[in-house]
Amino acid sequence: MSNKALIVPPHPTSLPQVSAVPWTLACRVAFRFCFMYLGLFCLSTQIFGNLVPLPGVDLPDLATVWPMRPIILWAGAHILRITHPLVYADTGSGDRTFDWVLVFCLLIVAAAATGVWSILDRKRENYSALYKWFRLFIRFALATQMILYGMLKLIPLQMPFPFLTKLIEPFGNFSPLGVLWYSIGASPAYETFTGCAETLGGLLLILPRTTLLGALICLADTIQVFTLNMTYDVPVKLLSFHLLLLSSFLIAPELSRLADFFFWNRAVRPSAQPELFHTNRANRIALAGQVLLGLWIVGMNVYGGWSGWHTNGGGRPKSPFYGIWNVEQLSIDGQLRSPLLTDYDRWRRAIFDFPKQMSFQRMNDTGDGYAVSINETDKTMTLTRNTDKTWTGNFTFQRPTPQQLILDGSLGGHKMHMQLELVDRNKFLLVNRGFHWIQESPFNR
Repeated sequence: MSNKALIVPPHPTSLPQVSAVPWTLACRVAFRFCFMYLGLFCLSTQIFGNLVPLPGVDLPDLATVWPMRPIILWAGAHILRITHPLVYADTGSGDRTFDWVLVFCLLIVAAAATGVWSILDRKRENYSALYKWFRLFIRFALATQMILYGMLKLIPLQMPFPFLTKLIEPFGNFSPLGVLWYSIGASPAYETFTGCAETLGGLLLILPRTTLLGALICLADTIQVFTLNMTYDVPVKLLSFHLLLLSSFLIAPELSRLADFFFWNRAVRPSAQPELFHTNRANRIALAGQVLLGLWIVGMNVYGGWSGWHTNGGGRPKSPFYGIWNVEQLSIDGQLRSPLLTDYDRWRRAIFDFPKQMSFQRMNDTGDGYAVSINETDKTMTLTRNTDKTWTGNFTFQRPTPQQLILDGSLGGHKMHMQLELVDRNKFLLVNRGFHWIQESPFNR
């Protein structure tokens, strides 16, 4: 045995430099377009505002402020010849005419910029340095959206269990969006499952080593979401499609490795995704920064979702009269109104769900919503309408038993007397059916 000392090479402080491989012309042009278009889309929409979420801060989409908004409005009026005003205020829809014009403008700008860039920079062989930073940006842009929507489902909050007004609404009156929303809401376990899938994809994107797996999960998630949006007319088609594009962008450089594994039965070579820096120490610091940012994003979304659950979700405060009340007897100006389906002014039910809202359901199943203020000490109730500030309704109430409510007062200038009886919410099949391991025959109603 040799007496020579075993020489252990020192741990390298810098990574070996990999010679930059020239990109094909098609690859260079495709990267330029993706850099311009996907980058501009992320910066113009809610994605940018959610990259670093802050408590109590709701940043506007950059497309809705100067200088982008005037450009979009001008393009809509003078290029696309849109005659109606473009609504850019937040309406809850991501498929407004304004959003479609935005995409049109981004496509034109990205195409023109790609052409000019390709001419001026035609001698460059690759964009390896720019690509690794842009890939980092896309990773977190996609991760924030997946974690945001995932948490809203995981809690669950995005699709709530059907409200009391929905339990008594005829199914045929639901829109396709309403059918999707409340059918998922009626199964919190399934909503939580989909939230877990979306959150998992977002979490895996935070670490460079798990980005490919995260992007594959995000691609599967976004394909399903986009399909549901297209088939149930959900107005988030543009955003979900672009999340699908972001997932595809992260997967595209790994397609040959995936093909080797799934189709060609070949050994899969290591990933060629470049490190951000040339030294191990700098990359460890960068990794720690990514983890901290990921933890912040997760923490803020958990906080936002939990707060939303106690504000608007299942843990929200409920009305003192919470429930569906049948109007057993109704008098208007001293005249008793029989429960005739042809009597438009006769109410069938009163619904109290949220503390400051209530509604009446007419005999033909249409409804009227009101803002309500209930004073349990004075036993008074005041109704107002947001559309008519001069309109009011004032009642005194008695509650002889928990299942009975008597209202006396005036509404819209008419003297009213009502006797109401509480409906047992648990008698609704959608509420009480639950889950069954064993079913001797299908229970489908």
